Amino acid sequence: MIINNLLLMLALWCPAPVSMATLSTQSSEGPAGTPADDGRILQRSKRGWMWNHFFLLEEYTGSDYQYVGKLHSDQDKGDGSVKYVLNGDGAGSLFLIDENSGDIHATKRLDREEKAYYTLRAQAVNKFNNHPLEPESEFIIKIHDINDNEPKFSKETYMATVPEMSDVGTYVLNVTAADADDETYGNSAKLVYSILEGQPYFSVEPETGTIRTALPNMDRENKEKYHVVIQAKDMAGQMGGLSGTTTVNITLTDVNDSPPRFPHSSYHLSTLESAELGSTVGRVKANDPDLGENAEMQYSIVDGEGRDRFDISTDRVTQEGVITVREPLDYETKRVYTLKVEATNTHPDGRFSYLGPFKDMASVRITVQDVDEPPVFSVNPYVIEVHEDKLAGSFIGAVTAQDPDLTNNPIKYSIDRHTDLDRLFNIDSNNGSITTLQNLDREMSKWHNVSVIATEISNRRQVTRVPVFIKVLDVNDNAPEFAMIYETFVCEKVKVGQLIQTISAVDTDDPLIGHKFAFSLSTQNPNFTISDNEDNTARILTKRAGFSRRDQGAYLLPVVISDNDYPIQSSTSTLTVRVCACDSRGNVQSCSAEAYTLSAGLSTGALVAILLCVIILLSECCSAHSLPLFP
Repeated sequence: MIINNLLLMLALWCPAPVSMATLSTQSSEGPAGTPADDGRILQRSKRGWMWNHFFLLEEYTGSDYQYVGKLHSDQDKGDGSVKYVLNGDGAGSLFLIDENSGDIHATKRLDREEKAYYTLRAQAVNKFNNHPLEPESEFIIKIHDINDNEPKFSKETYMATVPEMSDVGTYVLNVTAADADDETYGNSAKLVYSILEGQPYFSVEPETGTIRTALPNMDRENKEKYHVVIQAKDMAGQMGGLSGTTTVNITLTDVNDSPPRFPHSSYHLSTLESAELGSTVGRVKANDPDLGENAEMQYSIVDGEGRDRFDISTDRVTQEGVITVREPLDYETKRVYTLKVEATNTHPDGRFSYLGPFKDMASVRITVQDVDEPPVFSVNPYVIEVHEDKLAGSFIGAVTAQDPDLTNNPIKYSIDRHTDLDRLFNIDSNNGSITTLQNLDREMSKWHNVSVIATEISNRRQVTRVPVFIKVLDVNDNAPEFAMIYETFVCEKVKVGQLIQTISAVDTDDPLIGHKFAFSLSTQNPNFTISDNEDNTARILTKRAGFSRRDQGAYLLPVVISDNDYPIQSSTSTLTVRVCACDSRGNVQSCSAEAYTLSAGLSTGALVAILLCVIILLSECCSAHSLPLFP
C-alpha cells in the first residue's frame, strides 16, 4: 500500500497541471489590433494549452485507476458549460478523462517495454452545442521505466575452446546480455558481469563480458573441460538489481606439450627362426597423452646387435611400433638379439622445448626359437658338365645336403623320376654321387634337368629338392656332310674353269671354336675339279671344255668333307652332275634321261632324301586318284 501511495504521489508530482488560456479560432499572426478584412479589429489571443509532458510509472499495482494528470482551459469559468474531449492512442479505453474536471486516469497497468509513450489530443468544447472552444492540441504521456526486467543472455549455454598452457589473460569468449528496461533512464539497464563458477581458472571483464584465462599453464591432460557460470546484473551491480546467468562450457584444446613415454623400460619378444622376411615379430607402444597429430610418433632402431636383422615401422592407426624380420634368422647361429628402440614425436612444439626432448627409448630383447628345418643343400642349383662319350656307370658329379638343426640328422638322397623319365642317371642314396645309367648323346639332347631330393632319415617329412642341370659336352663323333641335296648340271658347250656348283656342309657336332670344313675330291678327276673357299664352302669347276649327252649323260663326283676337331671326322658325299643342252645364255633346255637313274656312289643321306621325295610324289598321286599307296 505504501508503494502504491508512493507511485501515486510520483504520478501526481510529475505531470504539470495544464492551464488553458482563451483560444481564438482566428489567426494569431500580426500585432494585436490588426484590422480584419471585414473591418473588425481582431485581438491576438494567447494559446490556451500550457503544459509539459505527462509522465507515468509503468507496472502500477494499485486497485484504483492510476491518476495521470489534469487538463484545464481558460475558457472554463466553472459554470459547467465546458466539456473536455480526449482522442488518440488509447483514448476511451486505456485513458479516460473526466469531461467536467479534465482529470485523466489510466485504466490498466502499463508496460514501458510494450509501449514507451502515447500520443493523445485534447480539446475543450461547449457542452451544450459541442462547438469547440479552442483548437485541438496534442500531448504525450510518457511511460517512466522501473526495473522490472532481468538481463537475458543471447544463449543459455555457450561452447568455447582455448589452447591448453595458454598465458594468463588469453581471450576465450565474449558473452553479452540484454536488458529490456530503458537504458536512457537510470541504471535499470546498466549491466555488470561477474563470474559465479569457474574461478580461479577464468575471469570475466565486468563491463564487456569478455572471458579470459586467469590461471597459468592449465594442462588438458589434467583437466580438459570447465563449467563456467557468468552473471549479468543490472542497476550497475548494486543491491536490489535483477540478474541473469548463462553457462559457458570451455574445453582446453590440445597442444604438443607431452613427450612420448614407454610404459616399460624393456620388452621381451620371440619369433621362430623360420619366420619369413617382413613377418611381424611383435609390437611396442609409447604413450602420449596428447591428441591427434600431436600424439603421432615415429619409431626407429637406434642401436643393438639386432638392428641389421630387424626393422621397425609405425602403425599410423594405433601409433604402435611394429617390429618385423629384415634378414633370415638361424637358431643355430644366434638365439638372442637386443634392440634399442626410440619413439619420437613427429610434430614437436618448440615452445615446450624446456620440457626436454620429445622422445623416449626402450630395450627390446628378441629370442629366436628353434624349428625342425629341412635339409639344406650346399649349392642351389647344381650345374654338372659331362662329355657325351662317357660310358654307362661313369661318375659325373655329386650333391651334398646337411640338416641345419643341432641334431644334424643323417640325409638320404634320391632322384625324382618324374624329372628323369628315360632313367639316364642314378644317385647314391648315402653320399649323393651321381652316375650315368646309359650313354649320353649330345646330338640327341644337350641338357638334362633332374631334381634331387634330400630327406631326413629320422623325419621323412623334412624334404628339400634341388635342381641339377647336367650339360652334355660335345665330342667330335659325327662327320660333316652336304648341307642339302644338290641338282648340278653342266652344259654341253661349257668352257674350261666354268663354275657349275657351290657346295657347303653341316655337322651335328658343336666344337668350341666353331666349324672349319675342308673339301677335296677322293680321286683325280679329268672332268671336274674342286676349289675350297676357306669359308666352309667350295666351288665345283669344269676341268675341260665340251661335254656330250650322247657320250655320257651324267657324271658322279665323290667329294670328301673333313672337319678340324679332334679326332678329325670326314665323309664322302657323291655329287651327280648331269649333262644338259643349254642356250647361249647357259639356261638349261634339256638333259639326259639316264641321269635320273644314277644312284651308285650316292651318300646314304642323299639316297634317303631321294626316296622320301619319291614317296611323297607317289602319295600325292595316289591320293588324287583315290588309289592305295601300298596295295
